[in-house]
Amino acid sequence: MKLQTQIPLKPEANQIGYTSKVVLLGSCFAENMGAKLSYLKFQSTLNHFGILFNPVAIERLIKRVINYNYFTEEDTFFYNEQWHCFEVHSSLSNPDKVEFLSTLNIALDHFKQSLAEATHIVFTYGTAWVYREILSDVIVANCHKIPQQKFNKELLSPDDVSDVLLSIEGLIREINPTCVLINTVSPVRHIKDGIVENSRSKAHLLAGVHEVVSAKKQNYYFPSFEIMMDELRDYRFYTKDLLHPNETAIDIIWEKFSYVWIGSETLVLQKKISEIESGLQHRPFNAASQAHKKFLSNLEKKISEVIKALPWASFDIT
Repeated sequence: MKLQTQIPLKPEANQIGYTSKVVLLGSCFAENMGAKLSYLKFQSTLNHFGILFNPVAIERLIKRVINYNYFTEEDTFFYNEQWHCFEVHSSLSNPDKVEFLSTLNIALDHFKQSLAEATHIVFTYGTAWVYREILSDVIVANCHKIPQQKFNKELLSPDDVSDVLLSIEGLIREINPTCVLINTVSPVRHIKDGIVENSRSKAHLLAGVHEVVSAKKQNYYFPSFEIMMDELRDYRFYTKDLLHPNETAIDIIWEKFSYVWIGSETLVLQKKISEIESGLQHRPFNAASQAHKKFLSNLEKKISEVIKALPWASFDIT
């Protein structure tokens, strides 16, 4: 009896290797994939300005980079004893305005360098629902818990989504004409918008993305949303909130992403790194025993071998 559908996947050309430089942008699912890359010591950077749920927010920040448009006091506001910016996530907010602006502009410089050097950029779009601040008539990345009556809620149409994604592609090509773009739609369910509204949002994202992807342009789609919805259609693959993929689901989607986008030549090093990471989590019964000292010596040897191959790699050995 067949109890599960399988989405056909195949390895792509121009895969990610240990010499690749990967930038991940977007929703909290981008954070899940970024954590996997970081754990395995791939060269990757993740959400310089925090989680970004909608494609307009990503486009706006990339425009800043291309136009050398640094943040100023006019881009900030004070609310609930902190300085915020509508273009970035609240995790960057700060009670000190000078420090906040410095953080934003340092992040902007790092973001530009990452985009210019990237071999692969992975976008994870979370929602087509956006909030437009009434006073400025501008779509924001984050409302920072300001009362909802200060915003108009809008749904990006599929054409809106495709227009924004084409703009993002064009902007990136100005500073990095050869990088691979990988688009994915987050499997996280945004049911605060409503069950039907979440479905409409994901549908608009999917329709918009598929208007712009093209292998000829090094612009691809990876079906993380479909894997979750069609292959893992069971609440045992969700966390307790029934909205986010749980660890098992993330592992499964990562394995499929790896099959498509991670070069097989990296597998030996991946295995060594996983063994090291597991070893670092080991807690001995007797830290002074000869067996544990031998274990640590072998672990240090493995770490040295990996760092020799990957000089940028580091391990938390505390």
